[in-house]
Amino acid sequence: MKLKKILMSFIAVLTLITNNTVFASETYTGETIKLRLASPSPLGSNMVLGYEKFIQLVKEKSGGKIQIKLLANAVLGSDRTTLEGVQRGTLDMASCSSPNMASFARDYMVFDLPYITSPDHQEKLYQALDNGELGNHFEKVANRIGMTTIMYSEYGYRNFAFTSNVSTLSEMKGKKVRTTDSPIEVAVCKALGMIPSPVAWGETYTALQQKTVDGEGNNWEHLVLAKHIEVLKSAMDSEHNYSMHILMMNKQKYDALPEQAKIIIREAAKEALIWQRQITSELKAKCESEMKKIGITIYQLSAEERKKFIDTTRVVWDQFKDEIDPQVLQMVLDTQK
Repeated sequence: MKLKKILMSFIAVLTLITNNTVFASETYTGETIKLRLASPSPLGSNMVLGYEKFIQLVKEKSGGKIQIKLLANAVLGSDRTTLEGVQRGTLDMASCSSPNMASFARDYMVFDLPYITSPDHQEKLYQALDNGELGNHFEKVANRIGMTTIMYSEYGYRNFAFTSNVSTLSEMKGKKVRTTDSPIEVAVCKALGMIPSPVAWGETYTALQQKTVDGEGNNWEHLVLAKHIEVLKSAMDSEHNYSMHILMMNKQKYDALPEQAKIIIREAAKEALIWQRQITSELKAKCESEMKKIGITIYQLSAEERKKFIDTTRVVWDQFKDEIDPQVLQMVLDTQK
């Protein structure tokens, strides 16, 4: 009986390890490979930390023979600009926000729909993207535009923040708000009575400072790490849109890699992604505390207020229903049950 208990415990531990560990690849024996990875995100952000982890794991798994240079903080331009470089093959990898991905393929617009996902069902969404049909579909989309998906980095839920004190839906009306080029993000701002102003990420701080725009929609980490909190006065936990930063690689360059190098990159990406998602909630809490510490008022929406936001922006779904593949829409909705 005692032996049986020990055996059952061993099996339980083994199962836990198997379900949460990506097994190490064989030793890489090929030639040295040097790659460049661009990200518009600031140093210390959850995306950049995840890419740093990814690069470290690739280096370890390849014995230092696969080297990836990280170019963060928009030093090579916006995510749209760097992803165009990946398409052309002048850059190996780039991280692009899911809203800006709509400029490359309309299928990515589905993630921009307001309140299509909820933090309550986040793990189901991860599973569908990482191991399910949803991820398979978007890999085919990426291939059609000359790329392959390396990882769906956690960005988080976007919240509205302003350079003045704004606490209600009515007070948002008439405010000029920075958006990406996503047509749905633009439509959401209009539905809420605001004036959308597409501005490149690297130019947003100046736009806020010079009052070219009155606010933006972003996660707490970016507001803090990009120092936007120096010019912001208030924010609200609207959680109106879940975003990812999707790490893409030029498909021709990826296909030309030795098979073992591909395995190492894929393994490292899976491990880094698990780690990156785990640290995101802690970083979010830390940045929210920092915002409050310097005097930014963060308004917590009540259930009634949140429902009003959801109802007000539902018109955007109708506006774009003919532009989004209904099967893709259903795949995302299936993760929210």
